[in-house]
Amino acid sequence: METRTPDTRHRDTRHRDPRHRDPRTPDTDDRVIVSAALTGAVTPRSRNGNIPLTPEEIAEDAYRCWRAGAAIVHLHMRDDEGLGTMDRERFKRTVDRIRAHEDCDLIINCTTSGDNRAGDDERMAHLPYVRPEIASFDAGSMNWMPEGVFTNSPQFLERLGTTMRELGIKPELEIFDSGFIGVAGYYLDTGVLVAPAHYQFVLGVLGGLEATVENLVFLRSKLPADATWSAFGVGRDHLRILYATLALGGHVRVGLEDNVYYARGVLASNVSLVERAVRVIREFGHQPATPDEARRILSLPPRPGR
Repeated sequence: METRTPDTRHRDTRHRDPRHRDPRTPDTDDRVIVSAALTGAVTPRSRNGNIPLTPEEIAEDAYRCWRAGAAIVHLHMRDDEGLGTMDRERFKRTVDRIRAHEDCDLIINCTTSGDNRAGDDERMAHLPYVRPEIASFDAGSMNWMPEGVFTNSPQFLERLGTTMRELGIKPELEIFDSGFIGVAGYYLDTGVLVAPAHYQFVLGVLGGLEATVENLVFLRSKLPADATWSAFGVGRDHLRILYATLALGGHVRVGLEDNVYYARGVLASNVSLVERAVRVIREFGHQPATPDEARRILSLPPRPGR
């Protein structure tokens, strides 16, 4: 018997989120979402003393980044040894402290790949416990050179996508290589994921696509017409991809997870990277999106009471 798989070249049969609104509205068409990735799972504090590690430090840095203009914070947790962990209690403590700021309307985006020692169940355990608005969906496996294999099996991705859909959490489709777009398309066509999708291009990880403008243009050309997207370059390629992303109409991600330097020999902080992104966006003729504007752009439900 011939086995047929969905044709990921076409998107007419995708399952759609009934909450979808056209993000290209007059009040958001010049808005750029700034996402701050505060900690990551790998970089030690010895590289940059500004990396927040404890739930209290991460929550306070998140609040400061919101005040500086970030609409989203992307959260990883660290254990007592400074290593990445998927401990759901640490996620809960961090998110509760952020939400305790009554004036803060940040969108919370939690990783699902914060510890390469964690099994599939542990990678998802915090999602129903914390209920972030967004969580990462790393759409494929790759050799993360030279450390090892970054594993995201088809079985895990189907479970993860189904869990997010049932909980009402929007997946951020992290794209490290061009084939990941086809994987995401498969899950859109089979209904594991629902459109419109939001993509995050991760460029410059050794083993994935290099952080070049040519690669960014290529990835953007492969997206569904109704998709939203963001991008960042790792390390020294950060600014190149930031500027190119703005020129191509995307949203931006900054933060110490991806880049510990502000300039050659000058250590960054999360706030300084957000402040620079906001300044560049305004100089480009756009405005940083507020969290509520970002919710409209990403087809997220409005905050309660809005």
